[in-house]
Amino acid sequence: MDDILLLYTTWPDPETAERVGRTVVEERLAACANILGSGVSIYRWDGAVERAGETFMILKTTAKAAPALRDRIAALHPYEIPGMVALVADANASYTPFLSWIASESCAAS
Repeated sequence: MDDILLLYTTWPDPETAERVGRTVVEERLAACANILGSGVSIYRWDGAVERAGETFMILKTTAKAAPALRDRIAALHPYEIPGMVALVADANASYTPFLSWIASESCAAS
């Protein structure tokens, strides 16, 4: 089975997250986009501590499709440096049928 990744991303608003999430699922770069809602991010940017409202999204994909997904997110994202971190799913602790579904639906990079 392909290695499964969860790509954690941040967005300026729910509408942008939903639009991009739909796009990458339609393009089969990800099997699913979970838009988790809004929160507050505090971060350092250009030497100053900033505060901004953001929307969080987790995309479920394969290690094979992840580079294309990452590049597509970067191309569609309004931020200069989009927040993206990939987390590897532990196959031993995960539900195998769910991992198989992610692998079968994230096939654009095949």
